[in-house]
Amino acid sequence: MIDKLIGPISKILDKFIADKDLKVKLEHELKNEIHKANLAQVEVNKVEAAHRTVFVAGWRPFTGWSCAAALCYHFLLQPLFVFIFTALGYNFDLPEFDMESLMTILLGMLGLGGLRTYEKQKQLTK
Repeated sequence: MIDKLIGPISKILDKFIADKDLKVKLEHELKNEIHKANLAQVEVNKVEAAHRTVFVAGWRPFTGWSCAAALCYHFLLQPLFVFIFTALGYNFDLPEFDMESLMTILLGMLGLGGLRTYEKQKQLTK
């Protein structure tokens, strides 16, 4: 990802800096600064996730429970309700939503959860 960001900047540097060594040095410094910013964000995420207040640390569980509720509705409740209403003689459609977006979020969270489980099994965390 850093290379995608550096690519356009490298083209700009090509136009204004003739010295290749200086250009490589500037690109390296830029990569280091981006890396430092990413590490700083990781530290902010750690502090935020460890906070005792649900309003600070609660957005991750909220997102997980929201995805779980939407998944439950889409695959269990909505088809069951349609069956029951049809059996009772009512014929109408219940709302459906974009499962592709939901699955992107949910699978991302589950993947990160899997990494966390791996860390715990290998005793890499406290």
